[in-house]
Amino acid sequence: CLLVTNEADFRYFTGFLTRFWESPTRPWYLLIFANYPPITIVPSIGVHLLKKTWSGEIRSWESPNVSDEGISLLQDILSEFLPKNGRVGLPSGPETLLRMPLVYFNQLRASLDKLHFLSDCEIVKNLRLIKSDSEVKKIRQAAAIAGRAFSRINEVAGSGVQLSKVFRDFQALCLDEGADWVSYLAGASEQGGYSDVISPAKDAPLVAGDVLMLDTGVVYDGYFCDFDRNFTIGPASDELKRTNEILWHATEEGIKNLVPGVKTQDVWKKINKKIEDFGFMVKGEGRYGHGVGLQLTEPPSISSFDNSIIQENMVLTIEPSMEYIPGKIIVHEENIFVSKDGPVLLTKRATKELPLIS
Repeated sequence: CLLVTNEADFRYFTGFLTRFWESPTRPWYLLIFANYPPITIVPSIGVHLLKKTWSGEIRSWESPNVSDEGISLLQDILSEFLPKNGRVGLPSGPETLLRMPLVYFNQLRASLDKLHFLSDCEIVKNLRLIKSDSEVKKIRQAAAIAGRAFSRINEVAGSGVQLSKVFRDFQALCLDEGADWVSYLAGASEQGGYSDVISPAKDAPLVAGDVLMLDTGVVYDGYFCDFDRNFTIGPASDELKRTNEILWHATEEGIKNLVPGVKTQDVWKKINKKIEDFGFMVKGEGRYGHGVGLQLTEPPSISSFDNSIIQENMVLTIEPSMEYIPGKIIVHEENIFVSKDGPVLLTKRATKELPLIS
């Protein structure tokens, strides 16, 4: 069987959508057998909602229970349904998560010492790489919501407005446009560019010469989009305009190469070459994109170290960046669906010229 414990994988197989996963008090377990219907093993608080989903057989325990949060129930079911030398597969590679206390996992292996706890051989990863039509529609809708919020940026940003207020008000715009929630928002506003792309907002006001970047992960029916937009407060310098245009072309190069059968590593090389064709030397080996879906970032990576084959019905981001002067970077990001006929933009394409906020 497969043993699934993290939120995204659990929801992928059952449709169980709740924000209650924010609480670390209770673990949740799903067993997917080779020759028996699935069994979900959940705290009692989750039974009512789980019954509304496709969840297989449900077994539960009264929780919180600090001495036994479902671990004995999990042990009993594995003993009942697996032979003594049975195999339990767990998602185990990069970007996976075992969401249960380590002491419980050690107890599980010790009490069932004849069972083999092994890697799932990327079964779950390979299933989630390929999106259904329904999944693509949800991601497309999330991207449309964020896009409409970005189109209203002049309502919340301008010279003298604190960046922290821009963050709060932009999230309100996303909710107003139909987001279920805004699970991720990062960005910056600094003179001539920004130094990183993951910082929380500061109270400093926007001033002329700033580049404002917002990178958002809007959620719609459990699915993310993930893209950013750049704006200038007042006129941009010629150097900044040129850098932005180079990145626009690099993003375009990445998008057009997202076709079935191409390696992600080769897309990364094409983006690098496009940047270097404009006379810039690329530093380092950072990634230029990734999968997106139930999580903000998913495999594969558009990078030098990932040789994944792009397949039909993947949803990916293209996200090149450049340090165009020491300590100042610019990042572009779009979301793309890989159809049998080639790439399809899910985001409304950023303009080649930097938008100006007066």
